[in-house]
Amino acid sequence: MTSKLPNTTTSIFSVMSKLASDHNAINLAQGFPGFKSDPDLINMVDKAMKDGYNQYAPMPGDKKLREVISKKIENFYYKKYNAEREITITAGATQAIFTAIAATIHKDDEVIIFTPAYDCYKPSVELFGGKTIAVQLEAPNYEPNWGDVANKITSKTKMIIINTPHNPTGMLFSEDDMLQLQKLAEEHDLLVLSDEVYEHIVFDGEEHQSAAKFPQLAKRSFITASFGKTFHNTGWKVGYCVAPEYLMKEFQKVHQFNVFSANHPIQKALATYLQNEENYLSLPAFYQQKRDYFLELIKDSRFKFIPSNGTYFQLLDFSKISEERDIDFADRLTREHKIATIPTSVFNENNEDFKQIRVCFAKTDAELKKAATILNSI
Repeated sequence: MTSKLPNTTTSIFSVMSKLASDHNAINLAQGFPGFKSDPDLINMVDKAMKDGYNQYAPMPGDKKLREVISKKIENFYYKKYNAEREITITAGATQAIFTAIAATIHKDDEVIIFTPAYDCYKPSVELFGGKTIAVQLEAPNYEPNWGDVANKITSKTKMIIINTPHNPTGMLFSEDDMLQLQKLAEEHDLLVLSDEVYEHIVFDGEEHQSAAKFPQLAKRSFITASFGKTFHNTGWKVGYCVAPEYLMKEFQKVHQFNVFSANHPIQKALATYLQNEENYLSLPAFYQQKRDYFLELIKDSRFKFIPSNGTYFQLLDFSKISEERDIDFADRLTREHKIATIPTSVFNENNEDFKQIRVCFAKTDAELKKAATILNSI
């Protein structure tokens, strides 16, 4: 059999998490929170199960949850999405991303991505005969070069994928970035897939610039989000996608034959939980405390860093410590020092190595202190 993804190997997240397990290392590699879910939310899921919401949810998702999402987006980004026709609850954001690509990308279509890029974008495009065109974000600031983007747009370009707040770098697309994107998308009649799973994890008084905030951009954009990332429940795999009706119709054609519907009792619980805005408005301060605590602990280490602007990830530059490739350095950290991280070259065009590793600081203070002690010793 000929592989449809001949160049795709096991995800770096799986590789490093297995290595962490094999060597009993602290796992700062895979991006999952190291603390418990809100007991109130757990109780809401329990109640929904006991109330009998254990069969299929409606294909687009629980109606009340879609209405709450619509209201939330309107309140924060001043864009009204129709809860009936423009919102779909998905089995996590990755399924939403895959479905948006499956619904729109044809053979030989080109899709521009910004590298370092989350690892699901490229294989999803390739599965449907498309080709990704990389625009490399340069260390240490990782700011998009829109001239470079414009130069890479051809008659075959169908879509641009962005991710803000950005994994793995922690950078944010600015208002000017979004206006530049909007201009190019309009000028070349491009679709946009905006991966906004960390929308509520933004620091230092910055604001998340959702594609929903920009009217002409919203008209041609799929926006994906994740409740797992937002509410410390990555194992629940529940997210959503919003898009204008003409795009959502195509999205749902694929969604109904992909997963059909997402976890019903969790949707019921989230519909209630989201009505208390503090449950997500408190996240920037919560995670900034984690970031600041961790960076204060390692400020005298040999690692260099620029504080993350968003997400719960932090890049660490090890160029003063070793000339090893980041993959080898991360491997050695895990085996010899019992701390697992993610080498970032795997997300870059041509595996460009900036001598940086990614760590996840969504951990307990005790875990962060233990990790810092190790990093300070290297």
